[in-house]
Amino acid sequence: MGALKPWHIAVLVVVLILLFGAKRLPDAARSLGRSLRIIKAETKSLHDDDRDLAEKADAQAAYQPLPPQGAPQQQYPPQQQPYAQQPQQQPYAPPVDPVQRVREN
Repeated sequence: MGALKPWHIAVLVVVLILLFGAKRLPDAARSLGRSLRIIKAETKSLHDDDRDLAEKADAQAAYQPLPPQGAPQQQYPPQQQPYAQQPQQQPYAPPVDPVQRVREN
């Protein structure tokens, strides 16, 4: 009991033919196939969008803004510093043409 037997399928096919007619059944099956393909494509794109959003959220979570100028420095353990301490930069020097530099030497 409860098992689907071949004669159950035959009765179901006969009922469908009687309800919808032999001419409309192929069209109905074709439109059902198209609908299933559209649903599959949309669910796949939703999963891809969720994955893209998760990657963007991970990238934004790693962002640590620099403290404003003149704000007191917070002391962090060396492995947890939010940004690397940069050495003092030299004042701006105009770019030097490499060809000119070779000619001068």
